[in-house]
Amino acid sequence: MTSPSTSGPTRPSVLSGYSGLGRGYDEMLAPDGSLRPHCRAFAQGLDEIGLDEFKRRWHDAQQIIRENGVTSNIFGDPRGMERPWQLDPIPLIISRRESEDLEAGLVQRAQLLEAVLADLYGSQRLLAEGLVPAELVYGNSAFLRACRGIRVPGQRYLHLIAFDICRAPDGNLLVFADRTQTPSGAGYALENRIVVSRMMPEILRDCSVRRLALFFTTLRQTFGSLAPHDRDAPRTVVLTPGPFNETYFEHAYLARYLGCPLVQGGDLTVRDDRVFIKLVDGLQPVDVIWRRLLDDYCDPLELRGDSQLGVAGLVQVVRAGNVLVANALGSGLTESPAFMPYLPLLCRHLLGEELKMPSVPTFWCGEAKGMDHILAHLPRMVIKAAFPAMGDEPIFPSQLSHARRQHLSERLRNEPWRYVGQECLEMSTAPGLTEAGIGPCRVSLRAFLAAQDSSFTLMPGGLTRVTSADAMMIVGMPRNAGSKDTWMLNEAPNSVFSLLGAAGPTRELTRGGDELPSRVADNLFWLGRYVQRAEDLVRVLRGIVVRLTQAAGLAVPSELPILLKAVTHLTETFPGFVGDGAEERLRRPESELFSLVFQHDRVGTLAYNNARIRRVVISVRDRISMDMWRILSRLTPSEPSSSSTLSDLLELLDQQVFALAGFGGIAMESMVRGNGWRFLEMGRKIECSLHLVGLLQRTLLSTAPSENMLLEALLEIADCAMTYRRRYLSQMQAAPVLDLLLADESTPRSLVFQMQALRDVIDGLPRDSAYAVRSPEQRLIVSLLAATQLVDVSHLAQENEQGQRLELERFLMQLQQDLPSLADTINHHYMSHLQTARRLP
Repeated sequence: MTSPSTSGPTRPSVLSGYSGLGRGYDEMLAPDGSLRPHCRAFAQGLDEIGLDEFKRRWHDAQQIIRENGVTSNIFGDPRGMERPWQLDPIPLIISRRESEDLEAGLVQRAQLLEAVLADLYGSQRLLAEGLVPAELVYGNSAFLRACRGIRVPGQRYLHLIAFDICRAPDGNLLVFADRTQTPSGAGYALENRIVVSRMMPEILRDCSVRRLALFFTTLRQTFGSLAPHDRDAPRTVVLTPGPFNETYFEHAYLARYLGCPLVQGGDLTVRDDRVFIKLVDGLQPVDVIWRRLLDDYCDPLELRGDSQLGVAGLVQVVRAGNVLVANALGSGLTESPAFMPYLPLLCRHLLGEELKMPSVPTFWCGEAKGMDHILAHLPRMVIKAAFPAMGDEPIFPSQLSHARRQHLSERLRNEPWRYVGQECLEMSTAPGLTEAGIGPCRVSLRAFLAAQDSSFTLMPGGLTRVTSADAMMIVGMPRNAGSKDTWMLNEAPNSVFSLLGAAGPTRELTRGGDELPSRVADNLFWLGRYVQRAEDLVRVLRGIVVRLTQAAGLAVPSELPILLKAVTHLTETFPGFVGDGAEERLRRPESELFSLVFQHDRVGTLAYNNARIRRVVISVRDRISMDMWRILSRLTPSEPSSSSTLSDLLELLDQQVFALAGFGGIAMESMVRGNGWRFLEMGRKIECSLHLVGLLQRTLLSTAPSENMLLEALLEIADCAMTYRRRYLSQMQAAPVLDLLLADESTPRSLVFQMQALRDVIDGLPRDSAYAVRSPEQRLIVSLLAATQLVDVSHLAQENEQGQRLELERFLMQLQQDLPSLADTINHHYMSHLQTARRLP
């Protein structure tokens, strides 16, 4: 790399050490080492911030990424299924002129691919005229024969399309992959922009970076314009394979951003050639399905019989013209790189134009000319599967021995239709932030286009993929590559734009938007149960650890063994403090207590329960606020060190109590009182009631030698000790304690308080107003509430000659039977996916 010319612009100090690689194309530096003109404003803004401040802001931005739970699930990654999203803070900057050229070329390419799909699923003149080899269609499992002849709404096959682009050493942009089926990355591009804009808003503003919101509102408007029914307000859903999909974060993120329900195949059903979503208040028709599911998995009836992810009968509904599926079923056909060699000819034939955006030189082995070229230049090629569904990994002949290269040549000759060869290119570099400072990295761009009217519009940004500068110089990026924000520049400052759009005709006021699929209701119900279960366990453990730390060097408190045994029964973590070896663990409970907090693979522990919370909350992340997500993401405690003490454990339990109480506060103060809140609240109240019943069963059914201390411990665990002291100045007694914990309607943790809350929530559940009788769950909760309100706590507190409280035992045993019955009834009525007897509204 030559030194900057003296007549050129001065290099800002932050980037003064960056020199690229000295070969190939660098996105920020010209061949003479000076800054490219469109990058100068960014470099100046970076210099004004300074490298130290830039790194500090980046540290804060990384915390935002972690708190927001931005992940990409990479199977086999040692960091687990929820791999933190890798973002480099220095953006890829594209000039206004180049972005206009890019848009023109990609719009034409998108129109071409859509025209190819329309022909191959229609008249198939391209096959009849020999312009497309039949092997590329009928030999490709992505060609869905069941979809041939289907007229898609507006003749639009591609509603969102992406292109993977690299820059050759001469500076020309080339497409190395067409993503026409379910292109991913648009949500990550949006999240990248949000993070970077919070990190350096002044630079973003001064560089006149084009905003992304208009692109997503265009996509939403396109869905509405093509919806077969109710185009003014079509019911649109985002269909996801589920939380284990690699890009599930993006599915949930875009669903929440666009205000669409995130659904799985089991949430939808087909009736009378319409698709319906299964909501807790009945079935509702669906007009648009934005699928993130591969083509053949979408319908187990007509496409892939072993699929458990799709909707049986969906193809028939599409055939009947009653639902818009985006992208159209079968659009994965043109993702085959084997089409690339034919695109120039097809462009001239179908559009009457020369192809503006060329592909990386690609050759199909099924054509003699292509095979000859590949074999003659094999070391310069990367061999890929002609049809992506085959799943073959790329092969790099340059890395093979002579013998293995000969073997590869034989494979190509034996099954030529299976393979394509693409030329390896040294992709361009751009500056990235590393631990050592700012250095070069390899980049490629995934650009997105949305259908708009009869054409397409380019996202004014994109997902830039990043890998290390010393990585192999190939066409493509590793699956675990990092990313950058992509800046496309305006010549003038941006205008203000919101996804909500400008004011239009007066809309009718509504209280809607509370559509809740049965699966989501089930997950919210269990989220409430798991969160409450964790809070109850933490409060009991904290009460125990407080007594242990206070008793250091003194006699063990008499109530402690009872509480320790109770926690084993409540968590069912046997043998614990009641089975084999219990005597030793009661004398030295520290190890068992640490296990109850930190052991992940032990059912019933806090760590195990927090993992269940994490798993459920991922499934409903489009339904909860970011504040809720951040609270719950902090619940997993770090592993204890060998020097951790009970005081450290107590501090951690305090933190967990505050976090869980914070979740409850946000749920109470911020969630709309709709069906989602109701199911979350029912889960919490039922679990709280079950815990209180179990705790009393394990502590007060028999009188203890010094029951006063045990009663005080129970009041502290229930956060009622202060109330008791204000009311009763005398010593602890069982009757007033039971009154506080069971029958006091003003005490938030009392059983009757939970019952009243459950009654109010259950009364608000959707039901057919034509039925005059109470529902089964209403009858159960009324019975439970009445029994609790009418109970005589003085009678419950009485003990017989053996010191047993038999009436209390009978009362609690009945509750222990009825509360699970209430949960089962709610589940049967509202959360059974196989239910078919519900009346349509």
